[in-house]
Amino acid sequence: MNIDINNPPRKYRVIYADPAWQFGNRNTGGTMKSAAEAKYTVTSLADMAAMPVEQLADEHCLLVMWWVGAMPQEAINLCKAWGFRLVNMNGFVWRKLTKTGIPFFGMGFSTRAGSESALIGVRGKLGELIDDHSVRAVIEAKVGRHSQKPHEFREAIEKLCGDVHRVELFAREAAAGWDCWGNQAPQDKSGVQGQ
Repeated sequence: MNIDINNPPRKYRVIYADPAWQFGNRNTGGTMKSAAEAKYTVTSLADMAAMPVEQLADEHCLLVMWWVGAMPQEAINLCKAWGFRLVNMNGFVWRKLTKTGIPFFGMGFSTRAGSESALIGVRGKLGELIDDHSVRAVIEAKVGRHSQKPHEFREAIEKLCGDVHRVELFAREAAAGWDCWGNQAPQDKSGVQGQ
């Protein structure tokens, strides 16, 4: 279900987010076609920080938020602005594989990227949120569409926290058992596309 972020139907124990980070440069890979702005609407840090994410969170809530390797301080600032305290900068790490299963060789400002990280932030008590302590941080998965995150991470979060109310922010597809929000998120579970 695609929720109204300003009038959520419930409080969530898990908020999973893949923010539409706006880079300081317009081009990250050789042609304008490769830049994030060419693929989807990007959002400034100030606009993302002003989103009413804190009102979505239950008393005890886990934030899993993807961040851009070149913008660690911005990720920390956004986590804090949304009302969470950072507990792990690399709570999840996606070791990227190509569609043929070999290590991905991506772009980068210092070293060539072959992974992405999602931080973990907490509101309330972490001990109230973790259901299974066997979940590993590093997951190998193949790359898909530009910026698309593998479904294995939703599955890992479900295992980590159990069957609780969950919402995905900046969603681009529906997932069973998850509410979602975003301008590319399906309007309902039948998969009808939003704006």
